[in-house]
Amino acid sequence: MLLLTIGSCARTPREDEAPIVILPARRIVTLDPARPKVGAIAIEAERIIATGELEELVDAHSDREVRIDRRFEDLVVVPGLINQHEHAWLAAIVLLAEVISTEDWALPSGLVERAKDAGDYRARLAATIESQLDRDRVLYTWGYHQLFHGPLSREDLDRFSPDVPIIVLQRSMHEMIFNTRALERFGIDEATIAALPEFVRPQTDLARGHFWEQGLMAVAPAVFGDLFAPERYLPALESVERYWHAAGTTLVAEPGGLVSPALVAMQNQVLGDADTPFRMLYLADGKTMAASFPPGQVIPETEKLFASAEGMTRFLPGRVKLFSDGAIFAQLMQMRDGYLDGHHGEWMMQPKLFRSAFRTYWDAGYQIHVHQNGDAGLDLVLDTLEENMERSPRVDHRTVLVHFGFSRPDQVDRLARLGAIVSANPFYTTVLADRYAEVGIGPERAREMVRLGDVDRAGVSISLHADMPMAPGRPLLLMDSAVNRITLDGNLVGPEQRISAERALRAVTIDAAYSLGLEDELGSLEPGKLANMTILEENPLEVEPTSIQHIRVWGTVHEGRIHPVEPSEY
Repeated sequence: MLLLTIGSCARTPREDEAPIVILPARRIVTLDPARPKVGAIAIEAERIIATGELEELVDAHSDREVRIDRRFEDLVVVPGLINQHEHAWLAAIVLLAEVISTEDWALPSGLVERAKDAGDYRARLAATIESQLDRDRVLYTWGYHQLFHGPLSREDLDRFSPDVPIIVLQRSMHEMIFNTRALERFGIDEATIAALPEFVRPQTDLARGHFWEQGLMAVAPAVFGDLFAPERYLPALESVERYWHAAGTTLVAEPGGLVSPALVAMQNQVLGDADTPFRMLYLADGKTMAASFPPGQVIPETEKLFASAEGMTRFLPGRVKLFSDGAIFAQLMQMRDGYLDGHHGEWMMQPKLFRSAFRTYWDAGYQIHVHQNGDAGLDLVLDTLEENMERSPRVDHRTVLVHFGFSRPDQVDRLARLGAIVSANPFYTTVLADRYAEVGIGPERAREMVRLGDVDRAGVSISLHADMPMAPGRPLLLMDSAVNRITLDGNLVGPEQRISAERALRAVTIDAAYSLGLEDELGSLEPGKLANMTILEENPLEVEPTSIQHIRVWGTVHEGRIHPVEPSEY
């Protein structure tokens, strides 16, 4: 039965009416429970007005000018893929820095193969330094991980070159290592460290040139002023735009990563123009706001940010990002049972500040997204959520647990009871599970990283994200990781924590929209919603699960505009 409301008599079309465009396809996956399978979609301007079979749609709109666009007849249409948690500036680093990483990266310049061990990493780094012609230009390299590539310090980098300023951006982007020349270049010395708040100083080691978490944030502004100079950053943003489009993206959300007016202006320039094939939505950085202003000023200062984005970029009002514990790639998450080698995790927001900020935004009615990686970090988030639910209950608060690296079964039960939802990075398991089973974490905890199977069985909403460069910003790759849980070395890890292909598709479409409070506008192919679609050569629900990430993207439809992937994209 065709779900259309049709008038009983013909009407005269208005002169200014655009034609209705009908798109038939080989297969259309709507994720609309009322009509899961249809043969065509009718679009008027930027919205879907009907779904059904081609002949039905043509007949239903016989009183209008109708154009049938048959370019998808041999292709598969799914709801527009959503990159639920990305950072354009971090994604750009992969294109700005020399990549020597723990896994392969397909970049515009070609495939960059992974550095498998310490010897490989050091040989590649030496060759990169040797090839730099401008010896005064800072050499930035990204992808180093100490558990894969061995220890690295200021002294080591000085041996590679005392003359070239070198900054190693750790794989998590939550750590940096400087050689002496780079420290001098940016004026980082003992006086710099002494001026930091007392609780930040332990996250710095000047002798080793090492800065992490809040210590990194203290020295990053000077470095980023150089790294993100307009002549570098603008071309990198253009490459990021092409990269995300080629991955089938129709919406990007950036939670809590953008407070610099200069970066906002440059991102407006590239990602805000009308030709951008997706929208970029920002969520406010509550960590910076709570650390910079007393509680009574936090909300007004947060809302001052909203006017800075323009065009295809904008802030989502009433949403905010906070931070619990440290980075999973650096093994700085807070763990209930600690680490096998006795080191400790870190807090990205001190618990007292976190609780204060959470309460401030909770009372203002904000939806709160919280970066969390360790199970002890998750305890802090759930304790704080429960305190606020008891003090000031809210219906449908959708507090989002972001990344969700480590958790316990009792925490899954608790988060379900409290009404929280999960936005996970399943690529953590792909890259880290094998190595973490050997170092720091142990096999039992490593096999349960990103426990999506338990979350799914508990009936909790799941979305997936890349947080590029924590994972390549490709939603099909995220689906593949969540469905298969196969590591870089080919091992199946925690099979009971896999989710189905349909569940994974929902996690990068309708459930990703739900996590942002946009499910009424996006995420499924239903009448009334924006005409956002991703066009694929194969159906991710029907191919072999291990082939999902290799499905070719033909292009996208974004708010009714068709954007093929150009040959120059990848």
